[in-house]
Amino acid sequence: MDNYPLLDIFWTMLELFLWILWFFLLFKIITDIFRSDDMGGWGKAGWTIFVILLPFLGVLVYLIARGGSMQQRDADQARRADAAFQDYVRKAAGSGGGSSGGGASGSHVEDLARLAELKNSGALSAEEYQRAKDKLLA
Repeated sequence: MDNYPLLDIFWTMLELFLWILWFFLLFKIITDIFRSDDMGGWGKAGWTIFVILLPFLGVLVYLIARGGSMQQRDADQARRADAAFQDYVRKAAGSGGGSSGGGASGSHVEDLARLAELKNSGALSAEEYQRAKDKLLA
């Protein structure tokens, strides 16, 4: 350990941290380029080439030019994903009206099995599962 002092270990760890941070930022920007709806194909291709060929300059210029709207695109993506998930849960839980009258026990069994499957896969919390089950059996 005498050949590698403590300060060198610190600098090595700092360089490793900054290197990982750089790649995270680079992938985040490339993802943002392709997710952007306000840019056409040529714009996306241009930014991608710029970021890949001149990574440091490309990332800095991208952050200056389009960094302010990156958060908005992230929030829009999260809202779309949440809406799609909620729609899926509503459809899977059968909140579209349900059935009444004769022959309902067969569909209830299928609906309960589907609810249990959603709960086991983690798509439904215990509260959502219980609420959907109570609604189904009511």
